[in-house]
Amino acid sequence: MANNTVANIFNAPELKKRLLFLIGALAVFRIAAAIPIPGINTDVLKQMFAAHQNGILGFMNIFSGGALGKFSILALGIMPYINASIIMGLVRGAHIFPALDRMHKEGESGRRKENQITRIFALFLAVLQGAMMTFAITKVEGAGGVSAVVNPSFMFFVTTVLTLAAGTMFVMWLGEQITEKGVGNGISLIIFAGIVDRLPGAIMEVVHRVQTDEMDFFMALVIFGAAVVITALVVWLETAQRQIPVQYAKRQVGNKTYGGQTSYLPLKIDQSGVIAVIFASSVISLPLTIASFNQEAPWAQKLLESMNHSSVLYMVLFSALIIFFCYFYNSMTINPSDLADNMKKWGGFIPGIRPGEPTKNYIEWVMNRLTFCGAIFVCLIAVLPDFFRAEFNVDFYFGGTALLIVVGVALDTVGQVQAHLLARNYEPLMKGSKRIKGRWFNVGQ
Repeated sequence: MANNTVANIFNAPELKKRLLFLIGALAVFRIAAAIPIPGINTDVLKQMFAAHQNGILGFMNIFSGGALGKFSILALGIMPYINASIIMGLVRGAHIFPALDRMHKEGESGRRKENQITRIFALFLAVLQGAMMTFAITKVEGAGGVSAVVNPSFMFFVTTVLTLAAGTMFVMWLGEQITEKGVGNGISLIIFAGIVDRLPGAIMEVVHRVQTDEMDFFMALVIFGAAVVITALVVWLETAQRQIPVQYAKRQVGNKTYGGQTSYLPLKIDQSGVIAVIFASSVISLPLTIASFNQEAPWAQKLLESMNHSSVLYMVLFSALIIFFCYFYNSMTINPSDLADNMKKWGGFIPGIRPGEPTKNYIEWVMNRLTFCGAIFVCLIAVLPDFFRAEFNVDFYFGGTALLIVVGVALDTVGQVQAHLLARNYEPLMKGSKRIKGRWFNVGQ
């Protein structure tokens, strides 16, 4: 009889505490996302989002976990913090401010200072975006000329901007707490929770269309089949690696001999995971969201017309941003020079490649090609929902961006759960398992 894996996980006291904290934090986020800002006519907002559910507003509503559609206290979501992180990374990568370079080399203390600057910058962006969004929503009108704001006074403007900024800072803090005290990346899990929360509704929408003959049953099967295939491709993409063999020379220390074994340097095809997709979505959605709340303005109409989800321009720009952030993330997280130096320090070398500069160049060569292949694959998956929307008039949940985030975050979280178990060597959890070469394998009972 096989182990009950979930029960075993909750038998590990520390991991159980982390998982319960994660569940509680996500529950708090979902509750807060449902609290609307006072003075908003929610019926007008429902009309607007229903009319644009397959456009950029619907897309952003998913990323905010439905908070934008209610114009809740968390309507801005985590996007200002993501934008602040992107800008800080670009500035540091461009070496514009030497002080930031020095701070980055100070180790843990420098990272804390850098994070504090990012938080302050995120607050500034939240106030700026909150002001633009609040001003825009005062111009929104529903059927019969009913305004979305009951009383668009100066006090409403000030309190709403402060509330939206405070909501962003709360989500940012909550994400950091999940990363520190829970399991997985807090920011990614918050976005994940917003998407998963609305998946059942999307499935029921397809079922309803089939029942009312708005959609052919065979087409519904094709859509669900495509979702399964895309999910399988995402799983493969997120787990695929290129393993570079590394040979360690034998070293004599006293009477003992070290080294002589072969190891591997694993490089993922999609090293950035869902980060590149989230970054690209955040950058491209900001101007489009503002334009969506100002649809009467000529510039907004031109922007929305040329950048709708089914347009070639949108797909090309979105794909270009994904490719850029894939390379950007890899350049920030993997340093081929450090890898080559550490390899040389411990007597390791890649067979057929000389240590030092040639090893660094070889790792860069492999990384660049892996990143390009992974980025192209991510782009193809990310634009599939727009194809489905344009051709079959279905919701975008059954493709690209949403599935990339959901599957990628789920795999990362499961990997971290397994790492917690292995790192703490929870032998009591491994009943019916065997330990082979330091790792546990379930063999049943």
